[in-house]
Formats: sequence, C-alpha cells, structure tokens
Amino acid sequence: MTGSKTLVAYLTRSGNTRVIAETLHRQLGATLFEIRPAKPYPEDYEEHVALATRERDSGYEPPLAAGVADIAAYDEIFLGFPVWGETAPPPIRSFLTAHDLRGKMLRPFITHGGYGVGRSPSVLASHAREARIAPPFVMEADQERRTLNQIKQWLGGIPA
Repeated sequence: MTGSKTLVAYLTRSGNTRVIAETLHRQLGATLFEIRPAKPYPEDYEEHVALATRERDSGYEPPLAAGVADIAAYDEIFLGFPVWGETAPPPIRSFLTAHDLRGKMLRPFITHGGYGVGRSPSVLASHAREARIAPPFVMEADQERRTLNQIKQWLGGIPA
C-alpha cells in the first residue's frame, strides 16, 4: 500500500481534512496533492457556505487551480474532503471529472460537521464509475460550526 504509486488528494476548508491527509502522506510515503479551485472560496464561513450551496444546487463544477500531472502513475488514491451541504463539495466533483480513475482503488476519507456523509458516496459512485471504491473513513470534525454557534449564542445574550 505504500510508495510512489499512492496518491493522497484532498480538499480542505478549515484544515481538518488536511491533518488527515498529511498523516496519510507521512505514514504511507505517498504523494500529496491539495485540490484547490482556480478561484478561491470566500474566507468568511457564511459567504463560503452560500456560494457552495449555489454551486451544489446548480451542479456547477468549478475549474481547479491544477490537476494531478500523471494520474496514470497511481494505482491507489486516498481522496479526502469535508461534507458541504450534505454532499461532496463541487471541487471534488471537478477533480473526479477531470481525472481518469478507471481501475484505480479509491479510498475516501471524509470529514463532516455532525450530519454524516450525506450523498457523498453516491457522488463518488457517479463521478468515478470505473474506479474501485473502498468504504470511506469518516470522522466528525465540527469545531468550526460549534465555535460559530457558540459565538452567536454568546452574542445573542449580550444586552443591546
């Protein structure tokens, strides 16, 4: 499972998925690739969510900043991403559409904010039809949402 024929590709927003990806990269001696849209998402959490929701609802697959130069060199791909709006993020759809994963072992690792993987498995199945897809590693990583909710609650208790 280790070596140059293994790729760890990931998308992260808050950094949770990056931590898992970097751990896999070190443990497996694999190539590491960050999936980034050509146009970055807004830094503001709520603006980011609104844009990602519009993209999800319209089926938009944003252009990526880069692709994996030689995807054919890899037999196994660990694919990491957070769940956005109960599904795989639009840049993950773009990544899957842009790369020929035919016959490759796809090992998803998915982070979520408490609602589970949602429709992510069906996105993987529909966008990587000819890949062999392993059951995902799934981890709840909702610190950002929890922090935002706690701040809003705190602010709501401050007299005007």
